Amino acid sequence: MKILKMLGSLALTLLIMGTVHASGNLKWYSDGGVDIITFEDKEVIHLSKEQLGGYFGKGKQPFKGKKIAITVNNSGPKGGISGPLHRLRPAWEELTGAKLDIVEMPLAEQLSKTMFDLRLGSNQYDGFIEGAWYMGEYVTPGYIIPVDKYIADPGFSQWDPDWFPPSLREIHQWDGKYYAVLNDSDGQVLYWRQDILGSKEWQTRYKQDTGKDMPQPPKTWQDVIDIAKYFDGKNWDSNDSEPDDGVVMHFRVNEQGMFHFMSLSAAFTVMGGDTVDRGTNNYWFDPATMEPLINQPGHVRALETLYELSKSGPPAQSAWDLGTAWDWFLRGKSIFVFSWGDVGSLVQDESRSKIKGKLGASVLPGSYEVYDMNNNRWVKLDKPNIAGNTTGGSWQGVISAKSKNPEVVYSLYALMATEPVSMWNVNRGWTGVDPGVEIHFLPPVGSASVLGYIKEGFHESDLMYYLDAYHKNFFADQMLPYLRINGTEEYWRALDQNLSETMIGRMKPKEALDRTYKEWNEITERRGKSKQLEQYQQAVGYKK
Repeated sequence: MKILKMLGSLALTLLIMGTVHASGNLKWYSDGGVDIITFEDKEVIHLSKEQLGGYFGKGKQPFKGKKIAITVNNSGPKGGISGPLHRLRPAWEELTGAKLDIVEMPLAEQLSKTMFDLRLGSNQYDGFIEGAWYMGEYVTPGYIIPVDKYIADPGFSQWDPDWFPPSLREIHQWDGKYYAVLNDSDGQVLYWRQDILGSKEWQTRYKQDTGKDMPQPPKTWQDVIDIAKYFDGKNWDSNDSEPDDGVVMHFRVNEQGMFHFMSLSAAFTVMGGDTVDRGTNNYWFDPATMEPLINQPGHVRALETLYELSKSGPPAQSAWDLGTAWDWFLRGKSIFVFSWGDVGSLVQDESRSKIKGKLGASVLPGSYEVYDMNNNRWVKLDKPNIAGNTTGGSWQGVISAKSKNPEVVYSLYALMATEPVSMWNVNRGWTGVDPGVEIHFLPPVGSASVLGYIKEGFHESDLMYYLDAYHKNFFADQMLPYLRINGTEEYWRALDQNLSETMIGRMKPKEALDRTYKEWNEITERRGKSKQLEQYQQAVGYKK
């Protein structure tokens, strides 16, 4: 990466050899490459001519005079998922000659507002940075278009779908066609304080006090509960004089708290196999009848486990949002958090984190018992049942079928997906863009450089734990299936509400999931059971 120093607001001094042609936000080099400058960070992202694509170059501006509007999370110019759009906009506008209107929306309103616009025919938006669970709502009515032809066009900025592991490829496609472009890669892993759990002093004390060795890393959710209980209420961190917590989560309604349950519950419910049926390679509904499986014994035990684990966290977390929970861990106030890739990179930000160089991470723990829904019985295993996950939004760019400028929209998404821009985002926790594809991992499983991460501020030990956890997660032998059918947000909203009631003590786990079962049936009936069943069978690959 070439480094430029800022002189004033826009004046730049070149620190490398070569002829430079300045034009606002870009520097054009004599070798035909382009450096995209982010003035605030005083940094350069270098794209080769090949990466940039054949339509772009000094003075070309192929989409001059056109304007597009893209919806995104309302996190602002320096917030997750929306921030990279704001940061890249000046360079993209200069490359294309087009203008970008960034339309920020609250998470709880994104799908309803965009669907209203599409159904009404107002056509205010050309594309959406969408949560992957929206895709069924957009694809089945023909509201978004496939992008395979654009991916194959060398004129656009170049990225390679082969970078995806199978687990992430699936949620960018529908019926074998790509509808979404690489941006974010969501999945949850377990993070912990390695300086505490790896300490011989604490390991000795744990053994003396409990009579058991402290597992490193935790293999099961019971291990996590035991360790969290042991440390909860102790002042094991010297950052302040207050007692600390064993774990931290968040459960405010409409703040994605239900994802904690989904990720944890996979260990108790997801069984691999050669086919998809009620109990193997499945999680959500009976693929023969569309009966919800959410209140099956495996799911109930999982919620009981989650509730027990939550007792080792701060009482206020039942009303916390995601950022508040993250900050609790970053401040050194909890042993564990299980969450998205943002945490691993935010730990490196010393303006926000007190635990850089103290991080441990692994694929989520398992369970020695998994519920077999085909035979209605618990199965005991010799080793823990582990399931990877793509839990979350994997916030990805899709193009409205109503857009008059689909190629302009794709040019923005493709620039975001190029290796230099993607790596720039992944290296910075505030962007909300998480690692998951080949270019983000280290050799021999990827092409990224250890030095590249370290230059951007990563502690080497933290990095090794972090990337290993995510690679094992996305390449796990079995995965928690991802729900993307029509009504997914509605199903999840009902689950979210009932989980919150459990976490504040108003409902027992079985009661909450029984209510969710009833509400899911009502949603299915209202949307048309036969249509929902047909789409679910297609989504999970069920063969009658």
